[in-house]
Amino acid sequence: MSSRLDTPRRVGLLVTCLMDAMRPAAAFATVRLLEAAGFTVDVPRAQTCCGQPGYNGADEQTARALARRVMEMFADHEAVIVPSGSCAGMLIHHYPKLCAPGTAEHAAAALAAKTSELCAFLHRHDVQPLEKRWRGGKVVWHDSCASLRESSTAEAARAVLGKIDGLDLMEAAEAESCCGFGGLFAVKLPELSLELADRKIAALMATGADIVCGPDPGCLLHLESRIRARDLPLRVMHVAELLAGEAPS
Repeated sequence: MSSRLDTPRRVGLLVTCLMDAMRPAAAFATVRLLEAAGFTVDVPRAQTCCGQPGYNGADEQTARALARRVMEMFADHEAVIVPSGSCAGMLIHHYPKLCAPGTAEHAAAALAAKTSELCAFLHRHDVQPLEKRWRGGKVVWHDSCASLRESSTAEAARAVLGKIDGLDLMEAAEAESCCGFGGLFAVKLPELSLELADRKIAALMATGADIVCGPDPGCLLHLESRIRARDLPLRVMHVAELLAGEAPS
């Protein structure tokens, strides 16, 4: 792991659609974390979707067009930070496959090489949390499928959160199982999606935690909607919000 950078670097933030629309506080928390560590953060205003829904739905033409837009937007940044394991995985693993020879494959490879999921980036550069001592209640961690199987950032997230004094991060049973969101899976199979969400929530609540924290806005949105529908005493936080010292809602 490298030491904290001595001079600020210009990094680009891919906010992601869900965070922009449903959890902007996590995006602002991400910016505060990076700026406090000495990075200059640029958030291109023209950014839209990374193309993941189209890619998951086998609409490669639309996904490729959106990928090219993202590649152009972040071409001049030294690094690209994505506060979502699934969207980071899209840029790192799927853009190069979308952009085969003759379709901007060099730009795709260059973007993939400089893109990091948020927790991985924070861990690599020894970024310190703004929250020095935790007083917000018991926290259980939710590993998204992407963080486990695509971005492989589960250990990095735990290492970063481990820097907060007083935060005893709890682990739930069946941590490797899906919460039921799964991109288009939640749309195509809603009944099964809710069943998986309820099973995941039961495992989270069995720990006695007050707060569930995770790295992916999609999972958190899915779980929080079900938690609220059932009026359960479990609050939801994105990892950036917790690291930045946001009060749980």
